[in-house]
Amino acid sequence: MCGRFASFTETQDLADQLAIAELAEDARLLPPSWNVAPTDPVRIVVERAARDSTDVTRSMRLARWGLVPSWAKDPGVGARMINARSETLLDKPAFAKPFAARRCLVLADGYYEWRKLALPDAGSKKTLKQPYWIHPADSGVVAAFAGLYEFWRNPAASETDPDRWLVSTTVVTRPASDRMAPIHDRMPLVLPPETWDAWLDPAVRDASDLLQVDNAPLTVRPVGDAVGSVRNEGPELIAADPDPRDLEPVQI
Repeated sequence: MCGRFASFTETQDLADQLAIAELAEDARLLPPSWNVAPTDPVRIVVERAARDSTDVTRSMRLARWGLVPSWAKDPGVGARMINARSETLLDKPAFAKPFAARRCLVLADGYYEWRKLALPDAGSKKTLKQPYWIHPADSGVVAAFAGLYEFWRNPAASETDPDRWLVSTTVVTRPASDRMAPIHDRMPLVLPPETWDAWLDPAVRDASDLLQVDNAPLTVRPVGDAVGSVRNEGPELIAADPDPRDLEPVQI
């Protein structure tokens, strides 16, 4: 799964990497975060035609992390839909329609995962975990998570209420690769740059083949426990743990 990530690269640098034609003001103003959590606003890249136009534009927008289906009674359901399993996308009504028509890239610098370690002693019931920072192996390259997005209309809001529409998103996950499996059995689908155009293209109705591509190259390092609390923030969260409790840290 992917339950916590970081997104701190300057918005304009991301726009340049992804050839963004239209940059929403709220996306431009989103502050950096080293501890993005479910229901937080995140930057996404989409390709859509403007109303009354057939011209498709690539834009960067904000979305709330945790997909809220258009038919949901309230947005609270999104907290349980931060991830969409690649193996069952077409089986879930909440994900099947956006998979066909509303795919996006969720922009990150990397994500966190917790490796379960051996029990500290035979009499303890507590499972120790080591947090890991997992990020692109190539410095300066965005981790573009395969994502889906959806629009939810607040039935209690008036037509003139600027907040009557909620845009939300989910991160597509897959079984972990052999190299990543020692940390966790699942991982986000981190799309390599050569697949971005096809994933975003709304004319591509069946993107099933892209669910099978190899992840962009990743590297890892153990980090401290501070990332486990959403109250903690800052670049120190991705600093290497000087004394990891994982006695045999995963090397990739």
